[in-house]
Amino acid sequence: MCALPDYVVIGHATQDLLPDGRTTPGGTVTYSGLTAAMLGRRVGIVTSAAQAPQYRSDGILVHCRPAPFTTLYENLQTPQGRKQYLRARALPLGLDDVPAGWGQARIVHLGPLTQELDPALIQAFPKALLGITPQGWLRQWDADGLISPVAWGHAWQPLEAAAAVVLSPEDLGDDPNALAEWRAHTRLLVLTLGRRGAIVYHRGQEQRVPAYDVLEVDPTGAGDVFAAAFLVQLDECGDPVEAARFANCAASFVVEGVGASNLATREQLEWRMAHGRTLT
Repeated sequence: MCALPDYVVIGHATQDLLPDGRTTPGGTVTYSGLTAAMLGRRVGIVTSAAQAPQYRSDGILVHCRPAPFTTLYENLQTPQGRKQYLRARALPLGLDDVPAGWGQARIVHLGPLTQELDPALIQAFPKALLGITPQGWLRQWDADGLISPVAWGHAWQPLEAAAAVVLSPEDLGDDPNALAEWRAHTRLLVLTLGRRGAIVYHRGQEQRVPAYDVLEVDPTGAGDVFAAAFLVQLDECGDPVEAARFANCAASFVVEGVGASNLATREQLEWRMAHGRTLT
């Protein structure tokens, strides 16, 4: 009998369409799940797809709700920035899709990508360290699949159950008023800023944590890697700023490669944290 996971991440596993027509596995559950496994956690992934995703990593269990399609994204880089298209979408996920016992995990990470998660999940894991990357609740798409930001469309009060929320300015449409609302309704908010690091908002204070100076090849998945590393380290040390420093380091590795090909071990993270150079 397999041990129950101690890090459960819920959301759509995706296929990301590359410019040459090939696809590569993606989605928060992929990047965050692999990161948590690299950091020694037993990972449970709850998803929906046409076929259950396969991961070449020990310590990952997958529970998949079968769907006619796997969620498919296409990211196009333009002079005006990234344009993202939703080309196919798997099925919604709710509490009934979480296997028995998985709700007792030490860390539960809600990682929606396409409005697929029932917001009731936010209050379904009272004993867990609950982390939320709400980007999928902050997206809408038009008839062509073009993604654009949308405001949080649910009650704010349930967010008080989250130990931490991690998002980016892009998730908020670069709207400072939206950021102020999220700050007002979350206990701990982390704003990821790419090469500018991250800002930790906690107990009425804010602190910027610098990024590491590396050669960026592909930023895809960096926010999801950051979120997983942040939650794992927050669980271990209880210090949000130290957790953000650790998470920035984890994200600095994944951007040096393409896709999830360049995730770091804990030993590699510790070396870079001791010897690496950060950006001012």
